[in-house]
Amino acid sequence: MPGGRLTLRERECIAAGLADGLGYTQIARQLERPASTISREVTRNGGPGRYRADRAHRATAARARRSKAPAPQSAASPDFTADTAAIRDFAAHFTELFVYDGMPRMQARIMTCLHLTDSGSLTAAELVHRLDVSPASVSTAIAALEQRDLVRRERDSRRERYCIDDTTWYRTTLNLARAAGVRVEAARRGAELLGVTTPAGARLDEISRYLDYLGREMVLVVQRWHRP
Repeated sequence: MPGGRLTLRERECIAAGLADGLGYTQIARQLERPASTISREVTRNGGPGRYRADRAHRATAARARRSKAPAPQSAASPDFTADTAAIRDFAAHFTELFVYDGMPRMQARIMTCLHLTDSGSLTAAELVHRLDVSPASVSTAIAALEQRDLVRRERDSRRERYCIDDTTWYRTTLNLARAAGVRVEAARRGAELLGVTTPAGARLDEISRYLDYLGREMVLVVQRWHRP
């Protein structure tokens, strides 16, 4: 099995495999590489729909050059010391997981940034500095994350900090359960209008019962997780 960095030829094979609809395991088998290597390569270079061999090759070379340079220490973010190539790659992968679940990319980048910060909190200025984006982009994304109860605000002296904590995903799961409840009522209403004896009505009735079960189970799982 070949080791070391992927070659341009291997990246061209990855791009061709993605274009042909092959999965990571199939591509990995062709290249005699671990499937995790292919997954990380594609994820950190735009995902399956945007992967380009030449661009990925140049980006990897640039990351390698940056990793050899000493990482600057920012006074605005003293607790974020893991500025290595491996952590940057992980951050890119973690962000793609949020995006895959439907989260807009800027929100996903902010969530990743907060998760990789020891304090779990950053100011707007720190987020702008870390992500190299405009204050307006951060403000819009933070507002959306707050609406979903994924981020909360805290005032630190004269500044506002945006935070995640150990209950962030607890609250998120409960929000999903509540959202399921809204869909249950909608599906039930549709089933009543169409009649449960019709194929469409029966389908909506099945959906309502499934979502009702899912929502109740999600709440029970969260309660068990937090039970002392």
